[in-house]
Amino acid sequence: MWSTGDELLRQLGALGNPHRLRIIAALHAERTYVSKLARDLRISRALLQVHLRKLEAAGLVTASSEVGEDGKTLRVYQVTPFSAVLTPEAIAAAVPTLTTPESVQGDGEEGRT
Repeated sequence: MWSTGDELLRQLGALGNPHRLRIIAALHAERTYVSKLARDLRISRALLQVHLRKLEAAGLVTASSEVGEDGKTLRVYQVTPFSAVLTPEAIAAAVPTLTTPESVQGDGEEGRT
């Protein structure tokens, strides 16, 4: 699933949010376009776009453009198949590959209640 500590942090950070877990679950059931996904999950398109960008940057979803029946271009998302076994050994192997002190600090979400 990851080859560096930075990728590990990016993927764990992307999965560490309930909205993003719901997006992964929905896209596992079917690939779909942004407006439909926003309606199905009952969140705004703007908020959905933020979460999709984070998932895409982590390599957990991919997007493509398709033309809908009405001739409009749709951004269609699907889950990228992934699997992870998180063990102390895997973490120990990933830590030496962290590239910056900032990558150790995460994305600023920890510590929030």
